[in-house]
Amino acid sequence: MTRTARRRFTRELPSVVDGVAFTDTGPVLLHVYDPPAGGMWVDDVIPGKLAALDRHTGETLWLSPCEVGYGRGFGAGFGTENDVLVLGPSAQGHRIVRMALANGELMGVGEIEAFDEAHVSGDLCICVTPRRIVAYSSSKMDEVWEYSRPGERYHHAARSGKHVFVVYTHSAVKKQGILRLDAKSGEFEEIVLAPKQPTIHGIAVNGDGLVVLTRDLDAALPKEVVAQFLVDLARRDDNASRDTLSLLALSLDASADEAPLWYEILSTAPADEIPEVAIAADSGKLYLVKGALLEVRDTLTGRMLGDWAVPGLDESVGWQVSQGAGLVAEESRVSVYELPA
Repeated sequence: MTRTARRRFTRELPSVVDGVAFTDTGPVLLHVYDPPAGGMWVDDVIPGKLAALDRHTGETLWLSPCEVGYGRGFGAGFGTENDVLVLGPSAQGHRIVRMALANGELMGVGEIEAFDEAHVSGDLCICVTPRRIVAYSSSKMDEVWEYSRPGERYHHAARSGKHVFVVYTHSAVKKQGILRLDAKSGEFEEIVLAPKQPTIHGIAVNGDGLVVLTRDLDAALPKEVVAQFLVDLARRDDNASRDTLSLLALSLDASADEAPLWYEILSTAPADEIPEVAIAADSGKLYLVKGALLEVRDTLTGRMLGDWAVPGLDESVGWQVSQGAGLVAEESRVSVYELPA
C-alpha cells in the first residue's frame, strides 16, 4: 500500500530554485536566482545566490551572492575543507567556486570549460561536455585529468568510489553504451554496456551496483538471458513485442555481454504515454521517480522495499535522497521528507 511520505519541513522561498545539493551530513544547499521583471535579461546568465538551510528544521543558516549564476550547466556539493563547491556559468564564462561552509564567504574562483552536467565530491568535480569528461580538483580547482576518444559523444556520468561510469554515443553505430573510467587518473578501464541501445535515459550507482534506465533490453542482454526476457515480455497482459522503459542492473566491475544482476520491465506503452521517470541511488538502495510516486528497491537484487507519494515531486526542479531523507525542490519551495525503507 502506497504511503504519503512524512514531511520533515517545508520552506517557501522568495527566489527561484535551479539547483540543489544534499548529502548525509551538513546543510541543504540551494542555488537560487531572482528572475528579472518581464523575464528579460541582457546577458546569457542571471546572477545567482547560494543558501544553506538546516537539514532538520529548514531554517536559513546563511544566504550569499554566488559567482555562479543561472544558465547552462550546474553542479554543487561539499568539499573536505569545511567548504562547498558550485560549478556553472557566470558573466565571465563557466567557473568553479569555493565558499565557506560556515557562512558562505568566498574562498576561491577558477575558470573551467562550459559543461552540461557536473558531479561534485570531496576530491574531484567531474564535468560532462559533449566531447570530453573533465575532472577538476575540489581543493585547487585546477584540471586533474580529461578523457576523450574519437567517435564518442558524452551525455551523463556517475561515480562510485574509484570508478566513473559514462553514458556515450558511438558515432559509427549511432547507438548508446556505458564505459568505465578510473576516477583518480581518468584512464579508460572497460566497456560496461556495448553501444547497442537506442537511448539511455539515466544511470545511478552506489557501492552495490550500476542501474541503467533504458529500453529495448534484448539489445543489452547476453544471449543466455534474452530467452528469459522474451518469456517475461510475453507474460505481460498487453501482449507487447518490446519494452519501452526498463531497469538494468550491472555489477561495478562488469564488462560488455556479462549477465546483469537483474532487470525489470517498467513499461511497454508507447513512449509518448510514459510519464516522467528518473532514478537515483544511495546507501544500497535505488530510488525510482514516477510523477509524484517514489519507489525504492534494493540495488543488488531489485527487490521492492517500499513506495511513497511525495507531494511536489512531480513539479520538482531538483530532488536528491541521502540516508533515508528525500530533498524535493520546487520552483519556489523546498521540502525534506522521511523515507524509511
